[in-house]
Amino acid sequence: MFNSINVSASGLTAERLRMDVISKNIANANTTRTVNGTPYRRQVVTFETKSEAQSFQQHLSNQMGKFSGVEVTGIKEDQSPLKNVYEPGHPDANEQGYVLKPNVDIVTEMANMISATRAYEANVTSIDAAKNMSQRALEIGR
Repeated sequence: MFNSINVSASGLTAERLRMDVISKNIANANTTRTVNGTPYRRQVVTFETKSEAQSFQQHLSNQMGKFSGVEVTGIKEDQSPLKNVYEPGHPDANEQGYVLKPNVDIVTEMANMISATRAYEANVTSIDAAKNMSQRALEIGR
C-alpha cells in the first residue's frame, strides 16, 4: 500500500513542478528581454522513471511489488525558433522594426496545463483509493 502511495506522491511532485514551469512560460509569453538580453525561451520539464530502463515485462517479473515512481530529470529550454514580429515602436525593435518574441504558444501551454492538471488529479485519486482500501481492510479486522 505504501509503495503505491509513494509512486503517486512522486507523480504529484513532478506534475506540480510541470505546472509551475508552464505557468512561468505563460507569464513570460511577451518578455522580449531577459537578464542576458535575449527574449525568453519556453521551458520544458523532462520526466523519467526512477528505476533503471527495462521493458515492462522484465520490470513486472523482476520487481513485482517494488514500484519506483517518477522523477524530474531536468528543465530544458525549447530551442525552436523565436517569433519575429513587426512592431516598429517597440523599444527592442531592430532597424527594420522587427522584435524577437518568445517561442511560447499560449494555446499549447494551456493544453499542457490541462494535461498536467489531469495527471495531478489522477495521482490524488490513486492516493485516495489506496487510503480507502487500507481503511476497509482495517474495518474487516474489527
